[in-house]
Amino acid sequence: MAQCLKFILNLKLTTRYILSMDGGGIRTMASINFLIKLEQSLGVRLCDKFDYFIGTSAGAISCLSLAVKQCDAIQLKEAWSEESLEKIMTNSSWETKLGLLQSNPKYTNKGKRKVLDGFYEGLTMGDAHKPVAVMSYDIEKREPVLIKSYSDRDKNISLVDAGDASSAAPIYYPTVKIGDRYLIDGAIVANHPVLHGFVEAKKIYPGDRLKVLSIGTGLNKKPLNGEDSMGWGIVGWATHDLLSLMMESSLDHELAADLIGEDYLRINSDLGDVSSQLDDNSDENIEKINAMGENWWNEFGTKTLKLLRE
Repeated sequence: MAQCLKFILNLKLTTRYILSMDGGGIRTMASINFLIKLEQSLGVRLCDKFDYFIGTSAGAISCLSLAVKQCDAIQLKEAWSEESLEKIMTNSSWETKLGLLQSNPKYTNKGKRKVLDGFYEGLTMGDAHKPVAVMSYDIEKREPVLIKSYSDRDKNISLVDAGDASSAAPIYYPTVKIGDRYLIDGAIVANHPVLHGFVEAKKIYPGDRLKVLSIGTGLNKKPLNGEDSMGWGIVGWATHDLLSLMMESSLDHELAADLIGEDYLRINSDLGDVSSQLDDNSDENIEKINAMGENWWNEFGTKTLKLLRE
């Protein structure tokens, strides 16, 4: 009886679909491969299917492309071409033997901004066709920042600035100044931004039923040596995947699953043989990343279609 009543109530609600995308550097290509399969199976563009988009870092760039530029999934993958990756990761300051001892970021953001500028063609947050938000972090106020297309403060921010700020990973890229704010990668506080997106979508669509698809970029579950870690300093932690530890998103997933229930689906897995490094664009690693995305579709494809077609 209770299930029957719930079904009847849901029929009376307008259903809204939310897409949340994690950060993860080059590993975002696994997410995009999954989205390609999804779009082909749905027979409708993702920018038309989803009503709200939220992303962090590389996931933010994809969400901006979907919500503002109305790209299809194939175009998303083209944006992460080999040529684009080479530009994004040029001007490395770590080409010397000093490596992690360098005091400046590994890369400048000139190449990244050039790629974003060519892709976004002068578009701003206010040009969005669907509500979209990207996660960043204000280092002066020490608080998370959502750059939102539906905010009067943010609508004139260029997509280049928004994408650059959300993906300004410490160690890898420099801090980005937007107006009076100094922003870095949102992964510091929410690499998996689904809870922020759910709360925001409830404000925009009060009373509607919200169905949430959240896509990760793989979890590094390789154990670290606890005894050895007792002697690690700055360099020791930096060489043992400190940033990935800070980007851990399993708790956000557990909270979202409890809060949203059956209207929430998480796509993710252990990295396996995929490199945990955010910038490993070797042919071998990209092949493994693409395979991870294919595996996700084989594992979660049916459940995803059920969530979005019900």
